[in-house]
Amino acid sequence: MNVLVVGSGGREHALCWSLAASPLVDRLVCAPGNGGIADVAECIDIAATDTAALVAYATANGIEFVVVGPEGPLVAGVVDALEAVPAFGPSTAAAQLEASKSFTKDVCARAGIPTAAWGNFVEAEGARAYARELGAPLVVKADGLAAGKGVAICRSLDEADACIDAVLGGAFGAAGNRIVVEQFLDGEEVSVFALVHGDQVCWLASAQDHKQVGDGDTGPNTGGMGAYSPAPVMTPELQARVMDEVLAPTARQMVADGRPYTGVLFAGLMIVDGDPFLLEYNVRFGDPECQAILPRLRSDLLTLLLATRDGSLRRVSARWSDRTALTVVLAAKGYPGAVAAGSEIRGVAEAEAMEGVTVFHAGTKRDGGGLRAAGGRVLGVTALGADVAAAQALAYAAVDRIDWPEGFCRRDIGWR
Repeated sequence: MNVLVVGSGGREHALCWSLAASPLVDRLVCAPGNGGIADVAECIDIAATDTAALVAYATANGIEFVVVGPEGPLVAGVVDALEAVPAFGPSTAAAQLEASKSFTKDVCARAGIPTAAWGNFVEAEGARAYARELGAPLVVKADGLAAGKGVAICRSLDEADACIDAVLGGAFGAAGNRIVVEQFLDGEEVSVFALVHGDQVCWLASAQDHKQVGDGDTGPNTGGMGAYSPAPVMTPELQARVMDEVLAPTARQMVADGRPYTGVLFAGLMIVDGDPFLLEYNVRFGDPECQAILPRLRSDLLTLLLATRDGSLRRVSARWSDRTALTVVLAAKGYPGAVAAGSEIRGVAEAEAMEGVTVFHAGTKRDGGGLRAAGGRVLGVTALGADVAAAQALAYAAVDRIDWPEGFCRRDIGWR
């Protein structure tokens, strides 16, 4: 089978790495890919956002299945445009679950899904009034896509006022034209992933991400500085509740709303005194969660994705290693702000030579025989171990083999 993966980050490298191992794959192409993806797939110079070029390439080159990685193309409707070439991912109508946080909150209200109290606003006065009604701490979110950075936990009302003004004032561009002001939930955050086709839901895995840039969960939010899977908090009993109270009702509600969902559904949850509350939905594999999940997968990934697209999820299930995977993100200094590109990275091969270690590339390019940084988040060093502590020790031992003075990482991934 000829397969095209759309995207250029660490998530897409993990997807290509897993798909390349499938006996069903004859040819694997990635658009546009990166310096690491080029080791497992043919990279073509087409931007993930260039829908017309993607459709033209797929139809002209015998592509039989397309896997869309990032949220941007999904929200823009690339799956709709690729209808003649089967694609994995939701339609633009279903992708509103990530494109608009207030849309998701409305779905929760109609389906009876537990979530925090909230209000959505397009002007600051009403938002500030609602913030005072909730009291601090509280959460301010840009309604639209903000690359994982549009959420702020405000510890005081003055801080909330500043966040409201910043978001509505254009800090996140059009994503902040509307904001959600939300009750703060105090608990343990966890990410869960499921495959969905209409009302069919197949549980995949759990993970825990580390969003803030600094050790001890300090500093600004990022796209993610590391993750581990599975999350110990996700017991079999809690998994059953999440399926029954969150994922399945969402799938049924989307069908009832005329927006049936097909693809992977990523739920960000807060567990409060043992009860699950939905924080938000994403309509794709997480990044970096994907890099911690797929190394544990023992089933054929392409078979699972095809079953999702075809509506045969009830006939498949995912098998997993009982080991823990932990991913440490190496980012360019200055991230999540402006970074300098082009610095040389050495030692990746030495890190990958360690048993149980895989290095996923998120923002790299090849320069002759060398490897250079080409983004904010640059590498995801993933290790498998018997438990979180063992995977953590191996991942950091591998990180220390990489020679990149212009990069940095958190040194406490897995601290929970």
